[in-house]
Amino acid sequence: MASHLRDEIKQTKPFARRSDEALLSILRTATVLEHGSNELLRGFGITMTQYNVLRILRGAGARGLCGREVGERLISRVPDVSRLLDRMAETGLLAKERDAADRRHVTARITPKGRRVLTQATPILAKYGRERVEHLSARRVGALIEALGTIREGE
Repeated sequence: MASHLRDEIKQTKPFARRSDEALLSILRTATVLEHGSNELLRGFGITMTQYNVLRILRGAGARGLCGREVGERLISRVPDVSRLLDRMAETGLLAKERDAADRRHVTARITPKGRRVLTQATPILAKYGRERVEHLSARRVGALIEALGTIREGE
């Protein structure tokens, strides 16, 4: 049986509107999933955001991406993509290369170490994700995807 949000957050009063409960439930669920993912990734020395960056850069291939492009593709927005990329470069997960013609333009590319971390972490993270939704029918998963997409259209 599904847990009740009010019980989880120890709220004694009913929600003023069902939509308030729905939106808070989305936020709570996202937080629970992110926390669980970050706990799994801790063993690899990365966060969910860093994992996302590695996936983005792997997908970009040899051409790499500039910080702005990485930032536009992130699932969770971060205020300082440059600093995030700097930290990841310091740990050897990615390499940064400054354009000789325009020194302001820096391209980031995944390194072999970043690929190894991604290859090792992906199956564990995928298993965690599957376990969280495997009890839902295909119809309910489809409805959930559609409903969440409709909510995001307001961006």
